[in-house]
This record gives sequence, structure tokens and C-alpha cells, in this order.
Amino acid sequence: MGLRLLLTALFSALISTSALAQGASVAFGTIAQDTSLPVEVSSDELSVDQETGTAIFSGNVVIGQGDMRLSAQRVMVVYRATADGIAKMEATGGVTLVSGKDAAEAQRADYSIDEGTIVMRGNVLLAQGVSALSADMMTIRLRDGTARMSGNVRSRLSTGGDN
Repeated sequence: MGLRLLLTALFSALISTSALAQGASVAFGTIAQDTSLPVEVSSDELSVDQETGTAIFSGNVVIGQGDMRLSAQRVMVVYRATADGIAKMEATGGVTLVSGKDAAEAQRADYSIDEGTIVMRGNVLLAQGVSALSADMMTIRLRDGTARMSGNVRSRLSTGGDN
């Protein structure tokens, strides 16, 4: 009985402090993501602007890189000016990012290939099994598979019992 009270008190403390937390670090995905892997894109439409070095994929966009999948209504791809390849991607409109059993949703996601980061903004929701976290922003470091959530962080943590 004493252990149960301690766990209940600990869980209550976690929930009450999470509402006030300014940031939280969590794991994201199953393993670190190799940002040098090829990027595969499918969409309903594609528009390329040679002058600006950008391509806009729109309508049911799905991007795959290794085990990671990103979907959105619109993704702008910015190519490097001096070398071959992609510099960054900017996804908007119902963005969903999946890696392993983890999934995150947001209004926008900016993927910097060289930095190996994805910054998700706007009503971010991260689902990890039966646990969930929400925040204004989540920054994912793909090289080590970690994420930092900031701004109005809230969490629902599983205690391992019936939910």
C-alpha cells in the first residue's frame, strides 16, 4: 500500500509540474536517423522554380527517409546553391512525422538537413505508446534520436496499469 501511495504522489507531482514546465527532453523514434540517406517524395502536384532553387510539392505529400516518414499538405524543398542536394524542407498543413512507434503532429515542420534537426511548431502533439506530450514547439535532433519540447508543455504519462 505504501508503494502505491508513493507512485500516486509521484505521478500527481509529474502531472502538476508538467503544466508549468518550460521544456522537456524526450526520446524520439527508435534509433538515430541518418540524414545522408536519400529522400523520397510523393505528392499530387510539383512546381519547380529554377531561379530560387526551390520545389513545392502539394497535395497529399509523403516524404520518406530511412525509417522516418513525414506527411503534409505542402512541402517546400530548398536546394543547396553551391552543391548538389537538399538544404532544407518546410512542411505545412496537417504535418505528421512518424519514426518507429513514435508519432508527432503539428501545424508546421522545418527540416534542416545539414543540422540534422526538425523543428515542429503549432499545437505539437507527440504520441509514444499510451503516453502523450503536447507543446508549442518540439525540436528533434535526428543524429541522437532525442527531442526537446518547449512552450506550454503538458503530458499524459502511463503508469503501466489499466488505462
